[in-house]
Amino acid sequence: MSAPAPLAETLLWLCRIPSPIGEERALCDAVADRLGQVALAAPVRRWGDSLVVPLTRGTGGPHVLLAGHLDTVRTEHDAPPRIEGDRLYGAGAADMKSGLALMLELAERGERPRCDLTLVFYAREEGPYAENELGPVLERDPELRAVDVAIALEPSDAKLQLGCGGSLHARARFHGRTAHSARPWQGENAIHKACGLLGRLSALAPSPRVVDGFEWVAVTSATLASGGRARNVVPDLFELNLNHRFPPGITVEEAKAGVLALLAGEAEVEFTDESPSALPRRDHPLLRALAESGVRAVEPKQAWTDVARFAALGIPAANFGPGTQAQAHQRNEWTSVPDLEVGRAILAGWLARIAASG
Repeated sequence: MSAPAPLAETLLWLCRIPSPIGEERALCDAVADRLGQVALAAPVRRWGDSLVVPLTRGTGGPHVLLAGHLDTVRTEHDAPPRIEGDRLYGAGAADMKSGLALMLELAERGERPRCDLTLVFYAREEGPYAENELGPVLERDPELRAVDVAIALEPSDAKLQLGCGGSLHARARFHGRTAHSARPWQGENAIHKACGLLGRLSALAPSPRVVDGFEWVAVTSATLASGGRARNVVPDLFELNLNHRFPPGITVEEAKAGVLALLAGEAEVEFTDESPSALPRRDHPLLRALAESGVRAVEPKQAWTDVARFAALGIPAANFGPGTQAQAHQRNEWTSVPDLEVGRAILAGWLARIAASG
């Protein structure tokens, strides 16, 4: 078998260093060491297990931030990272070490784009919003808050995905009173108290909303359930995790009000994770230039990404990456090797399109 192309070799290298969420340090150290061999505009700045890499400065072009998370979800794999045909297998191969490979390729390439380019490798994206290290990185590094555009290299099949939906997680607690299951009338069954909510959830249809010509849907799902003391005891506590996804243009507070209305006062509620949405900004000139640089399609981002975190700071942002989107969080995750080159060409073409002239 012939040796992998450089981009695929870089992705294999990334996938061979495990980085499940909360355990990103080894990969962060390795990326920092690799970037130590590269000529940069300024030294790498490290915040926790995240890196800010000033690649070019003083070009006269726009300041572009490319962002990628180091962590992966904890999936199962039947073999080590490898290439089989046109597929590269490994934890994070699609989500989103394929994007990290493009970032490293840009850093290690001899030719530099004629725009000010910053790379941000960050930790803990795959967990709660408040624990994501991109938040404190943006707070502590003021230069990042002045960039002209940010691109999250999330897996998108080389499509430009604009905006993102918001996400809430709420814990609904139903309280009852224990009793022997042979005499249930002597207690209150907390699980049975959830029947009304579960019925409403089952009947709840996706609610579409058009924003800037794109359609998002609001959906609410019960994703976790726990309760009960023993198989012969009427339970006194039952908990459901509700995940509510909402379109751009809806605030977190409005989304929370909708969840509370659905619960109808039947349960005690605790909101455990609150992630805002982001508007698509399809008419921003730098994002329009990316849309015209050979992307396979322009569509809304139905899931949540850190585009919302940039949008909250007034930074136009979008999602674009070479990873195979449908493989995110899958067992034996893989990504398309040819799409790495497709993504590299689109990214290079966009940076050339928006570069300073002369």
